[in-house]
Amino acid sequence: MRLGVLDIGSNTGHLLVVDAHGGAAPMAAYSYKEPLRLAEHLDADGAVTRAGIDALTDFVSHALKVAEDKGCEEILGFATSAVRDSENTDAVLGHVKKRTGVDIGVLPGEDEARLTFLAVRRWFGWSSGRLAVFDIGGGSLEIAAGSDEAPVVAQSLPLGAGRLTREWLAEDPPSDETVRELRRKIRADIARDAGSLLRGGRPDHAVATSKTFRSLARVCGAAPSGEGLLVRRILPADVLAKTIPRLVSMPRDKKAELPGVSNGRAHQLLAGALVADAVMDIFDLDELEICPWALREGVILERLDQISILG
Repeated sequence: MRLGVLDIGSNTGHLLVVDAHGGAAPMAAYSYKEPLRLAEHLDADGAVTRAGIDALTDFVSHALKVAEDKGCEEILGFATSAVRDSENTDAVLGHVKKRTGVDIGVLPGEDEARLTFLAVRRWFGWSSGRLAVFDIGGGSLEIAAGSDEAPVVAQSLPLGAGRLTREWLAEDPPSDETVRELRRKIRADIARDAGSLLRGGRPDHAVATSKTFRSLARVCGAAPSGEGLLVRRILPADVLAKTIPRLVSMPRDKKAELPGVSNGRAHQLLAGALVADAVMDIFDLDELEICPWALREGVILERLDQISILG
């Protein structure tokens, strides 16, 4: 069947049209995205502004037309941290449904971690043993670990690259003191619940997903996306640690010139690097392998499993 997966993230609205069949890998047929930056459309009370609501509604309306044009039988819509954490979540999604007819569900952070873990497990398979999975989004950091398809640890922390940039890194470039303070905060927040992952033992395979991790891996020497999904890509801890001082002193326009870094996300690269560096240090990981599948694929796979059971 052909599915349309509508992902409303903190940075981007993304419609992924996929051909999905039980027992087969979902195949992307078409992609449509817009830079919504909902995390930047929040008022002083933490509510999504009228401009943000209108931008989201317009995107969903157009995405629905695209999905219909591409022959989608079903639309799976979900929103993550920017909508989830806003003060007017119900009003935002109610307005979208009234205008477009599309029902967008809100994924709790733990479900984000769980579904991303499912996608990574299916991509790498059982031979990976105990998996640890990390995903840096715009609003949150997801951490999951386990030996099965469902993780025994699933956490969501408010350490997204967009959120930290907005709250801490307004200066360009930031001062050394600001970076030290942000680094201290990130590490304290991750370490607070690190024991739940560490108690299970060292992972056999440590994996990262998301655009932020992919960009960092590319900056640190990984193969470009044009070489295909099956090329192994690694983010080495030592190379990242040596790269961070350069990112601290580099203006945003220069970051956008780095390989694998888009103009729209260049300003978030430093915050993402500080989170990735903290993850690998606190969990004593020499490297993270980049997985091309993430949350969207997890949503698709769970839906296919449901159809298989019902069928």
